[in-house]
Amino acid sequence: MNASLNEKLSSVKWGEYSIGDLFQRIDTIKLSYKADELPKRAKGQYILPCLTSSFNNQGLNYYTRRDGATILKNVISIPSNSDVYRAYYQPREFTVLSDAYAICWKDDNREITANQYLFMVMCINKVTNLPIYSYKNKLGGWNVVRNKRIQLPQKNGEIDFDFMESFIAELESEHIAKLGAYLTVSGLDNYELSQEEEKAIADYESLNWDSYNLEALFGKSTRGERLKSEDRIMGTLPFVTAGEAEEGVSAFIGNKVKVFEKNTTTIDMFGSAKYRNFRYGADDHIAVVHTEALSMKAAIFVASAIHKAAHTGKFDYGHNFYPKDADTLDIMLPTKDGEPDYQVMALLISAIQKQVIKDVVKYSNAKVNVTKEVASDE
Repeated sequence: MNASLNEKLSSVKWGEYSIGDLFQRIDTIKLSYKADELPKRAKGQYILPCLTSSFNNQGLNYYTRRDGATILKNVISIPSNSDVYRAYYQPREFTVLSDAYAICWKDDNREITANQYLFMVMCINKVTNLPIYSYKNKLGGWNVVRNKRIQLPQKNGEIDFDFMESFIAELESEHIAKLGAYLTVSGLDNYELSQEEEKAIADYESLNWDSYNLEALFGKSTRGERLKSEDRIMGTLPFVTAGEAEEGVSAFIGNKVKVFEKNTTTIDMFGSAKYRNFRYGADDHIAVVHTEALSMKAAIFVASAIHKAAHTGKFDYGHNFYPKDADTLDIMLPTKDGEPDYQVMALLISAIQKQVIKDVVKYSNAKVNVTKEVASDE
């Protein structure tokens, strides 16, 4: 955050408000589906995102039919049964499935903008998204959250909505400018596919696939070491534990622990696999697959294949995934001449990356141009 924005925050006057005085919980029709009965991608008539307690994709990880569902948008969602109680602004249509709820501004005489909602979400998370709350030490539902008190900017004794609007707009402009600079310096602003990448995509449907055992490919997996929260010393080494928040990095430590190399893949106790492009420590609920000999993009492809094979719902708190499970895990990979075709894997990941970056670059450029036009009019 630049000095100008920091100065604005430090000079603003703040007032304290009860969440329940500002927001109301939205009643929704209870759906008859369970999460595992619904697709994780939009399919056929199942096109409406469903809200659960997950913090992946802002809690929207399943899809249901629109008929019979309470359709919401431009509201704030909050989990009610989770490891992480992070609120999100939801600008697009969705419905509530389970273990979460939505709240909206209580005063019908004022329409809250997206920027104002985003600002207030940050304020709400300061009292709900705290390390003390977890699945074992729950925050509670709306009956608890509604009594939490948050700080909001004030002007002349009233909530300063104009400040919230301008602050988020400036913050967005700052991040967009940094994003554009990063894309240029890193070379990621070049999103034109090479001939090899175009061919890899065109030939995808005709690829030959085969099953490969993880231990046969990468040797025995390694287990992390137990390190209790109270024994962790603050430092700079990322420490990986089970969970999706912050990609499983729960702390940065200074303890002397086993350090795993970058370009490896972790699998947590639930079977969730993630590629790591940095050196890290890990607790005893983490299995490490030693993919470091692969190129980065091939290793990313392999990590995705591992996730697909391991994260099936078979593993949970009562039945953990361990390194021995990784050693017996079989994954599907493109094959050529009886061996994994790591070259085509790397090309496919490179092509996918460029396709994603293309939209990001266009969005970044459009935002920068809008900001320049506004600045020139002032």
